Amino acid sequence: MRSFDERTHAGDLLLDDGTVLTFGEQVFRASGLRLLRLGQRVRIDLSDDGGVRRLTLATLPFRD
Repeated sequence: MRSFDERTHAGDLLLDDGTVLTFGEQVFRASGLRLLRLGQRVRIDLSDDGGVRRLTLATLPFRD
């Protein structure tokens, strides 16, 4: 996690290769998480257009 705004529930992720991906409130709300911390490792599921579709903590499985 590179940044997370607790007010808007949007943020961005820094991938291991240096790529930055942003996510909006809808992605965070769909995750079922209550908050995210800077530096926290997350798993991401990308949509067909390369945007973040879903995220979860690296230690938790995706739930459908």
